[in-house]
Amino acid sequence: MNMLVATEEKTPEYWYGIADRIAAKIGETAAAHDRDGSFVAENYDLLRESGLIGAAVPVELGGDGMDHATLCGVVRRIGRACGSTALAFSMHCHQVAVAAWRWQHTQAPTDGLLRRVAAENLVLVSSGGSDWLQGAGTATKVEGGFRIDARKVFSSGCQAGSLLMTSAVYDDPEAGATVLHFAIPFSAEGVTILDTWDTMGMRGTGSHDVELKAVFVADAAVSGRRPQGKWHPLFHIISMIAFPLIYSAYLGVAEGARDAALEMARKKPANAGLVSLTGEMQNAVWTAETALAAMIATAATAQPGPETTSRVMTGRTVAGRAAIRTVELALEVGGGGAFYRKSPIERAFRDIQGARFHPLQEPAQLELAGRLALGLDIDG
Repeated sequence: MNMLVATEEKTPEYWYGIADRIAAKIGETAAAHDRDGSFVAENYDLLRESGLIGAAVPVELGGDGMDHATLCGVVRRIGRACGSTALAFSMHCHQVAVAAWRWQHTQAPTDGLLRRVAAENLVLVSSGGSDWLQGAGTATKVEGGFRIDARKVFSSGCQAGSLLMTSAVYDDPEAGATVLHFAIPFSAEGVTILDTWDTMGMRGTGSHDVELKAVFVADAAVSGRRPQGKWHPLFHIISMIAFPLIYSAYLGVAEGARDAALEMARKKPANAGLVSLTGEMQNAVWTAETALAAMIATAATAQPGPETTSRVMTGRTVAGRAAIRTVELALEVGGGGAFYRKSPIERAFRDIQGARFHPLQEPAQLELAGRLALGLDIDG
């Protein structure tokens, strides 16, 4: 299924057309993957064939230079048909987009990774759900590098993964607890994918645990070091770039549920209750869309730092709440038919709950916003 046309200019509309065609295809199998809890492996084949895996790599490094806002739009369109594919793909996308931003804006040496993504169609898997500021797992100093022992949960897309972008904590004798960042090939000795992903929603993401047992990482392969548990400039970049992409997947899920509910409702006699519920659903999806648009605009115009992170994370809370509410209302607008397992609204209702669990979860987001407003240290 080659979706690329070599002579066509790759405008945002070009990529949206690709995404819509992929969405039409994967929508046919989304229910089966949800029912079986099976990974959306064949959908990754479509992403590779379409050129989307390396599309956000800068042109100078062999990619198509797709901008961040367009990438968010692609994820969102895919999410309307299959939330699992969109969410898992967003985890790859944000690794590429963060690396590209760092190369373009801070001259970080991420060009080697980006060239490989473009040339080899490498799929990057994030262990961010395991790590965040604290990191997880242990790094023990050995000759020439480190021994890594860890168990990384929520490793979305790991069954299609080429590299695990991860970290572990090293008890540095001088600096104290230090989080080391590095990439590990899934083919490396000591890497095992554990069959653990059996969940309420997003069942096709394949977000299994990845076990790292005595995995060797050379000194030269350590791409960054930071104090454990403290906000670091890297995480302000990640917050700014990654979360608009991740929540684009959830907005897509909400929009897909809204569309399905409207299709069902238009077949019923209109009454005041149905009209009012539909209007409330429209308000909720507008709120989610507006919050996400603000997140994307912030990523395009702001500089990474505490204030930018707080704005994006506020958007994450508002967009997530509104996306969840949209699907709740879609269930009511659709009526009893939406309660059946065969309904895409029922699947969306379960998938959308995942929006609650990504960093910063609402209590932590409120604390960050409050600390900044009061002029307090964000590290507590």
